[in-house]
Amino acid sequence: MEYWAQFIFLYPVLMSIIWMVGAIYFYWRYERTSPKEPPLKEFPLVSVMIPAHNEEKSIEETINELLKCDYPDFEIIVISDGSTDRTNEIILRLTEIHPKVRSLILKKNLGKANALNMGLLMTAGEYIVTIDADCLLEPKALHWLVFHLITQPRVGAVTGNPRVRNRTSLLAKIQTAEYASVIGLIKRSQRLLGKILTVSGVIAAFRKRAIIDAGLWSPDMITDDIDLTWKLEQRFWSVYYELNAVGWILVPETLGGLWRQRVRWAQGGIEVIHRYWNICLDWRMRRMWPLYIDYILSVFWACSFLLFSFLWLSELIFPIPYDFFKLSPIPSWTGTIVALVCLVQFGVSLLLDRKYDPTILKYYFWVIWYPVIYWVYNALAVIWALPKALFKKKGTRAVWVSPDRGMHTSRKHIGDRYYEHYQQTRIKVLASKNN
Repeated sequence: MEYWAQFIFLYPVLMSIIWMVGAIYFYWRYERTSPKEPPLKEFPLVSVMIPAHNEEKSIEETINELLKCDYPDFEIIVISDGSTDRTNEIILRLTEIHPKVRSLILKKNLGKANALNMGLLMTAGEYIVTIDADCLLEPKALHWLVFHLITQPRVGAVTGNPRVRNRTSLLAKIQTAEYASVIGLIKRSQRLLGKILTVSGVIAAFRKRAIIDAGLWSPDMITDDIDLTWKLEQRFWSVYYELNAVGWILVPETLGGLWRQRVRWAQGGIEVIHRYWNICLDWRMRRMWPLYIDYILSVFWACSFLLFSFLWLSELIFPIPYDFFKLSPIPSWTGTIVALVCLVQFGVSLLLDRKYDPTILKYYFWVIWYPVIYWVYNALAVIWALPKALFKKKGTRAVWVSPDRGMHTSRKHIGDRYYEHYQQTRIKVLASKNN
């Protein structure tokens, strides 16, 4: 039990150190000397797909912002998958106004993966970019995504750099730092390994030939992005991470919305390691073994953390005469070390990400809530998702569930001051970068 308790302490500390060292080296080796924009000698046609389900509040803004991209040759294909609000009406209106925009209206909700597979049939370009219906691309984002696909023939996918744009609530502010510290730091380290756990479903680019070679998106996997990444890597396609390909997204600002998102992420990851367990038997897949082992350990850590927390609280309420369960989820003398390492990790990540989001350092104060709240919240999400993933019947279609796009979407709900704050956040960040 004591060794088990030490694992709960040592695992996050060790992984945090690995991520920080890997991210700093990645920055020194690749980011520090990167040009302001990639030196593209050709501009092949890029097909941008936007799958949507009940996105009437954000889809028009996303398309209009995409049309402002500097890339000279691209088409936009919007796939509405069983939308029941005004999404179809908005999409059809925009297709009449803008020649670059085409639409595919699917009457039945059959899931994001199915929508992407159907949309792929309409694409004319060899290079495919997928973005979420709330993602606002920076003007040079397509340049950076296409650059790796043109110059590296074995690159099958490039994942972009999602940044949070709604930053008015406590949950949104914590996630602003989390996207830099957890997602950004880990992907930098994984890129050094040569294998990335997942492309970002929010913004990613693919080689069409690689998608077809991997067998397209899987309609029965709840997280299409993780699944396709593993299928690509099993077919020996490389997956790159490009931080300059920035897309501004909306994150959940309610506990319910955040819970649904984290359960879906956890379930998707567990489904993937459950389905592709046979990579452990294939020596050719050995560079994916660290990703597999790390995910297994993270699930085991979440279960252990909650188990020890429950036993510790039970002992406080119902004292027992034995020392067997008298162990806190984090040993008392190491609690300070865990908190310190966590704060250092956030500090390093925010400093590295300042290049892409110059205002991000001011959110460092809010990360003190991350180990206090998020560890427990994310661990609970893993426990809840575990049986759903393991006992899910293979072939069951993963259909859309409308995500929480944040409280900003209705002016009457949050007031004029906060609504205007949301509208100006991205503008201020872009202005700071230009200066």
